[in-house]
Amino acid sequence: MLEPLTHLQLIGGFVLLFLGGEGLVRGAVSLAQRLNVSPLLIGATVVAFGTSMPELVVTLQAALRGSTGIAFGNVIGSNVANLMLIFGLAIVIAPVMVPRRAVMRDGVALIGATALLTVFVYLGTLVAWQGALMLILLGLLTCVSYWRERRLVGEADVRHRHEAEERQHLPKSIWLAGLLALAGLAGVSIGAHLMVGAATIIARGLGITETVIGITVVAVGTSLPELATTVVAAYRKHADVALGNVLGSSVFNILAILGVVTVVTPLPVPDEILHLDIWLLAGITVLVIAVALAGVRLGRPFGVLLLLGYTAFTAVQYLSL
Repeated sequence: MLEPLTHLQLIGGFVLLFLGGEGLVRGAVSLAQRLNVSPLLIGATVVAFGTSMPELVVTLQAALRGSTGIAFGNVIGSNVANLMLIFGLAIVIAPVMVPRRAVMRDGVALIGATALLTVFVYLGTLVAWQGALMLILLGLLTCVSYWRERRLVGEADVRHRHEAEERQHLPKSIWLAGLLALAGLAGVSIGAHLMVGAATIIARGLGITETVIGITVVAVGTSLPELATTVVAAYRKHADVALGNVLGSSVFNILAILGVVTVVTPLPVPDEILHLDIWLLAGITVLVIAVALAGVRLGRPFGVLLLLGYTAFTAVQYLSL
């Protein structure tokens, strides 16, 4: 029998992750603006890193505590939630016509990162050299993308500028911005600690694996900042930002989060990831990007299909037990 306090701890972790993530991004964006950083660079780096911070902190804390199922499951589950739950909800709110060139770079990058992760999963435990390689690839991808977008103003350039502009009511003072960013980081750290602890207790109490709880409950909790950003972007008819958030966050989840975590500590691959979830993730990634690159209008029926697919994905996690 689970104690009510455990559920309150999980909910409290959710709330702190969301509020902390929002505060961190808003503070960091405001700081970057006060330091005269270009909107392009803010959208391409500051927003991307900030919205992925909850996943990073939760995954790192789980790995250091030995809860490798939660750590690995959080990354896999967050990417599936990005592609099906979050993007599906965005399309239901506002059907979009996505320009093919607007998603070409991030789409190809995500397929490449997912393929690399699949290879690493089958090699067994992820170790430091693999994490270092992922971080190097992320650095190269970021530098090349920024260099190209400074030279060629196109859909991707506009998307990153919109990403920077989505945050409104930012602190006017550089000191307030710094305090907000620090408070947000503290909120994310405390929320991650509460969530990982509660998720571990719940998994053991219900007799399910930590991987399943990581792929479902924890992944949704850490994806709340992306969910909020994408829903707002969809409501404002910024389809490029909505899909860009989904693809960019998913690339960061693999290359940045797993990169940092495996440099710090080895990360064993749970059996569920090896035999089932990595293949589901690969299939979902290829499907969503293929549809986005087709240049067709993504209407509400496709959004509903993605949401139903996410429901089925979640059901498969528990039925596979």
